[in-house]
Amino acid sequence: MVNFEPQVGDEIKKERPAVVLNLPVEQVFQLRLVAPFTEWQPSFADRITKVQVTPSQRNGLQKTSAVDLLQVRSVSTVRFRRKLGELEASTLATVVRCVAAFIDAA
Repeated sequence: MVNFEPQVGDEIKKERPAVVLNLPVEQVFQLRLVAPFTEWQPSFADRITKVQVTPSQRNGLQKTSAVDLLQVRSVSTVRFRRKLGELEASTLATVVRCVAAFIDAA
């Protein structure tokens, strides 16, 4: 859970789950690259910027959600509230492939 307040413009807001995308390597700054979750909408089905995640005991989500790749950003670890769980390896691999495609790094 990450606190995304204060929100500016179209940025995502409020406290919500997020996926930490960077590797757990030693870092000078207490920043993490995250992609927040948003509630799943049927209109997201064919968008590369939204990766659907179904709730499970492992990931700790309560409802079907989408990793929102349009909202990827670095945040201070001070914004972190608690860990809900972990994504399945296959879901995380999908997120990584979509990030690479979205930024045209594939």
